[in-house]
Amino acid sequence: MKRIILVAVLLAMPLMGLAFEEQLYKQHGNYKIFFSAFNSSFIDPNIAVTNNIVRGKGKGIVNIAVMETLAVGTPSTVSGRVFNILQQSQSLEFVAIKEEQALYYLAPFEFENEDYLTFKITVKPNNGKPSYAYDFKFQKKMYHD
Repeated sequence: MKRIILVAVLLAMPLMGLAFEEQLYKQHGNYKIFFSAFNSSFIDPNIAVTNNIVRGKGKGIVNIAVMETLAVGTPSTVSGRVFNILQQSQSLEFVAIKEEQALYYLAPFEFENEDYLTFKITVKPNNGKPSYAYDFKFQKKMYHD
């Protein structure tokens, strides 16, 4: 039950920022790549413990979901980096979360209050078979809670 709640929260995160973000996904060929970044404190403490997510001030989560068919996750290889305005960067280490047909990739990152971040993401649908790689970036201003 806790995982179903986590899936619902993570998939709804892009919708909560609809008024602030122009686009919720990137279209690459037949694939829609959904993305969001948010403060880890938005996740319920019990769900965070269950899924080994560290909550706290200055701790964020980036969420990537790849779909060829709506509501069916496509296994993918996801990598990336996040940069602040001074071009200091962090590597994003994504972990796959699967719940029924939903499949999404989460990576933690750290940020300062009012940090304007650029996320540079590479996605290889179907775990790189055939070897198509899609690169995209998005930006987000993060605030401490």
